[in-house]
Amino acid sequence: MIDKLIKPVSELLDKFIPDADTKQKIAHEIATMSQKHIHEIAKAQIDVNKEEAKGNWFQSSWRPATAWICVAGFAVNFLISPLAAPFGIIVPQADTSTMLPVLMGMLGLGGMRSYERVKGVGK
Repeated sequence: MIDKLIKPVSELLDKFIPDADTKQKIAHEIATMSQKHIHEIAKAQIDVNKEEAKGNWFQSSWRPATAWICVAGFAVNFLISPLAAPFGIIVPQADTSTMLPVLMGMLGLGGMRSYERVKGVGK
């Protein structure tokens, strides 16, 4: 898309600037302007990411807390409740239909991250 915008501007330079060196310098500046802008945006996003990563304990610990809640729910359903049932203790079941998608998503993302590290892609 940027190339489509640069070409008409370059053609205008041909009409208004007779010096070939000046024309070439201006055309190069126009061509690299978008790359410089994209680079600046990426650097700004990195700075934002760094600040968000600092955060407080609550912001940086929500993923582990969510995982522990899911693990606790599964422990109740598949460990505590079956072990308590023979003694006549009825333990209410946690709703795994809402926990399972969250846990599987987190495990999938964790697995992909591990795969990236093994392949050396995401450092």
